[in-house]
Amino acid sequence: MIEFFKITLFIPLYNLLLFITNTMPHGDLGLAIIILTILIKIVIFPLYAKSIYTQIKLKSVESKLKEIKEKYKKDLNEQSRKIMEVYRQEKINPLSGFLVLFIQLPVIITLFYVFKDSFVLRPDLIYEFTPTPEKISTNFFGLVDLTLNHNYIFAVLAGSAQYLQTKLSLPPRKRKDENKSANPKSFSEDLARSMDLQMRYMMPVLMVFVAFSFPVAISFYWITSSLFSAIYETFLIKKLRLKLENSQVKNQIPVFKGSN
Repeated sequence: MIEFFKITLFIPLYNLLLFITNTMPHGDLGLAIIILTILIKIVIFPLYAKSIYTQIKLKSVESKLKEIKEKYKKDLNEQSRKIMEVYRQEKINPLSGFLVLFIQLPVIITLFYVFKDSFVLRPDLIYEFTPTPEKISTNFFGLVDLTLNHNYIFAVLAGSAQYLQTKLSLPPRKRKDENKSANPKSFSEDLARSMDLQMRYMMPVLMVFVAFSFPVAISFYWITSSLFSAIYETFLIKKLRLKLENSQVKNQIPVFKGSN
């Protein structure tokens, strides 16, 4: 398993980072991480767009789900079955919004191993076609050493960026009085609510502790990734909502008019 991880993730990412660093002014590793982050975001963009589209579709079927919950409030098994039937008909995976985050975990783990003993040249890991930088600067513009641990400023920035990105990507939460109901929550609702809470609040806090323990390079990657996501999410959500509205109007399906 370790050897598989090394061959499929660690070595390719290490060489890609070397290649990018070789093209950066003064071999600036910080700039290389920014470029690497953007490349990764481009690669996973189709999955990311799909997860956002799913979140919007969930809002569009909200009234239908509410009717099902009211109609089958005394039969939770049938209620869950009907809800899952709606998900299947609309091709909705209620947990797909969290997929992109978990896809990035192997990248973070790989970066940790790349930087854990400082970023040093490893001739045994370098491909023959990978150009070796004459100089590698681990100090981003001379301001911070990306190989050091326990930088609380970058740790807090990483957690804040994660919170901002999550806030933009997930649908707004209902107010407490709207959540109160005499109907018991189904298993799927409880699971979705639990995941929602973890994504909104626990993940940013966890990111602060993880970023503080890891090299600054991990924080730097996560800050760049989250801010990049937040920027294009602002435009992506509007575009995908318009696409869904046009599709539903064409098929005469009621659509949720969410706030931007």
